[in-house]
Amino acid sequence: VQLQASGGGLVQPGGSLRLSCVASGSFFGINGMGWYRQRPGNPREVVARYTKAGTIFSRDSVKGRFTISGDNDKKSLDLQMTNVLPEDTAVYYCNYYDYHENQDYWGRGTQVTVSS
Repeated sequence: VQLQASGGGLVQPGGSLRLSCVASGSFFGINGMGWYRQRPGNPREVVARYTKAGTIFSRDSVKGRFTISGDNDKKSLDLQMTNVLPEDTAVYYCNYYDYHENQDYWGRGTQVTVSS
């Protein structure tokens, strides 16, 4: 599975940004897809993801601000970021966990910088 992420950039505090990820290869569906981020000096952390059951898990710090939406037909997963904060500055990674093969796939990171 290959994951292609796009949409990062510079955004002002309180602004919005949309990240997109498109999968190709042996892809079984959006369940298992998610967005992670690595903030400077911190380990990689989950932002939001679809679980195996198809529910959405989001970390507390982004609830009410970030939304993920997946499309099985397009093999895509978007992350809509609103009311961004400086602490959202990070490299964002698209992830796909293949529950059939127990295999983790990562896209190249895309930098999001929140600054005035």
